Amino acid sequence: MSKPIVRLVTCGSVDDGKSTLIGRLLVETDSIPHDSVASARLVRRSGSTIKAGEIDFSLLTDGLEAEREQGITIDVAYRSMFLLNGRRLIIADAPGHEQYTRNMVVAASRADVALVLLDASRGIRTQTLRHLMICSLMGIGRIAIVINKLDAVGYAEEIYEKIKRDLTKSINRLEIKDFQFIPVSALVGDNIVLRSEAMPWYTGPTLLEYIQYWEKSPAGRSRARLGIQMISRAENFRGVAGTVINGEFTVGDEVITLPTRRRATIARIVTFDGDLERAEESRAVTLVLEPDVDATRGDVIELAEDFTEPADRFNATVVWLGEPELIHSRSYLLISGSTQVPAMVTKIRHKVNINTGKHEVTQTLKMNEIGVVEIATDALIALDTYKSCRESGNFILVDRSTMNTVGAGMIEHVLRRSSNITKQEYEINQQSRALQKNQRARVLWLTGLPGSGKSTIANALEKQLFAMGLHSYVLDGDNVRLGLNKDLGFIKEDRAENVRRVSEVARLMSDAGLIVIVALVSPFAADRDQARSLFDQGEFLEVWINTSADVCTIRDPKGLYKKAAAGSIPNLTGVGQEYEPPANAELVLDGTAPIEENVKRLIEIIL
Repeated sequence: MSKPIVRLVTCGSVDDGKSTLIGRLLVETDSIPHDSVASARLVRRSGSTIKAGEIDFSLLTDGLEAEREQGITIDVAYRSMFLLNGRRLIIADAPGHEQYTRNMVVAASRADVALVLLDASRGIRTQTLRHLMICSLMGIGRIAIVINKLDAVGYAEEIYEKIKRDLTKSINRLEIKDFQFIPVSALVGDNIVLRSEAMPWYTGPTLLEYIQYWEKSPAGRSRARLGIQMISRAENFRGVAGTVINGEFTVGDEVITLPTRRRATIARIVTFDGDLERAEESRAVTLVLEPDVDATRGDVIELAEDFTEPADRFNATVVWLGEPELIHSRSYLLISGSTQVPAMVTKIRHKVNINTGKHEVTQTLKMNEIGVVEIATDALIALDTYKSCRESGNFILVDRSTMNTVGAGMIEHVLRRSSNITKQEYEINQQSRALQKNQRARVLWLTGLPGSGKSTIANALEKQLFAMGLHSYVLDGDNVRLGLNKDLGFIKEDRAENVRRVSEVARLMSDAGLIVIVALVSPFAADRDQARSLFDQGEFLEVWINTSADVCTIRDPKGLYKKAAAGSIPNLTGVGQEYEPPANAELVLDGTAPIEENVKRLIEIIL
């Protein structure tokens, strides 16, 4: 049986010496090609203390040209070596710059051992604490706190001990159990592979010794799981393909497909090399089920005797990675393995102060901040707690407009309310109600700057529809703020919640078979896209009332622009807050055109 792979992530702040340390470790264990070592001898970085002919160890891991030019690590560099006990070590050299924290999170998510590095001459920095917290959150079992550059401080034991005392407070707060402080000099080679004669006061293990004697902790609860990555089809053949995690499957096992809860028996376990009787952990296989249940990519296969209850409400810890801040009530894509579903952060419970660990009240999370949130998904999904299973308890959040990854999360627990609510189906549906009214249910979403003419056009349109015998209703931005949304202000997160509530009401009215006219500034494209996602294709029509800011300022029907100019309204759209015009609106109206002309164009797209 092959020995397990050990995955190591190295992290710490900029210029603490991560790349140099890893380069030294690779060279001293003869784990890097000799020609690469020779090239590192020939290159001398501008401003470096490395003399011509000596090895610049950092060049052995800084693989990108931009990294070599700037002298920093940007991307995660992966290197491989064999430990003295025969196990393979995969090293992820993570960037230390705060801007690239997302890269470090990705590397830490799969690591077994973490190496948190800090410069003895600089002491503990915020990024050091952030990386330590992320390593703890990611469930890394063993953490080496490596205090580097002891040679720069004369190998002073008192400096090492002070850093050790100060950092132990954070380690205890994070409840890290398996950790070791190791004083080193990556440049000289002290305590990396060989014990240092310059630090006789240190009697602990070398870095290499601490890494190689790691042993995997037994799992608290094992649930065999296969996330369906694809449906494999051929003539007279259909199977579900994926990789087994956290256990094993055997031919004849009764399994369940989640979230649909359809049961079946494993008839065959198919691989490229032939059929198997048993699929062990980490094995990529295709399961042939009997009966052939309706399953799709993103579904999960587990043993029927003990399976994860699907849910749609979760409490989670999130590391926010996006430059735009986290806005609760805004829709994102939640991706976990092959599962992908729209999701919304319904509540930010608190953020964690990196330096003190205290929980602080907040309405948003900014880049590199860590917080605890409540998440609601649009459909049931089978997610475990992160402590139970790292693979099935993690997820990322993706911005739906840019498709950029903006958050990395760990499931803490399922919210009880998830299992207390069941959708009730009724025999009379939207089509029946609309047919009774002799019309088609529609939602016209009128967006534009304040004063662009949305309410005026909505009023004229409803009068025309009423005269035609059609059933409609206007949801006006100011009117809903007098009642339903009277608790909301005008900051980004309140605007997102305003749009969410209005869109949900519009959906209910649409389900009643009505033509719904929404007149709402709704300045952000992501919020309008979220509203659109609630409706079927062709049911939601976005209409941009394109009126220039100059015209709106002159009109100023509610005196808002005058107040904004006086400084009493700091968040007026178009003045103190940006407006994002629709990129693909179904209709664009000129807000200065005659009302009758605009109403006529709206009637044309309704009927």
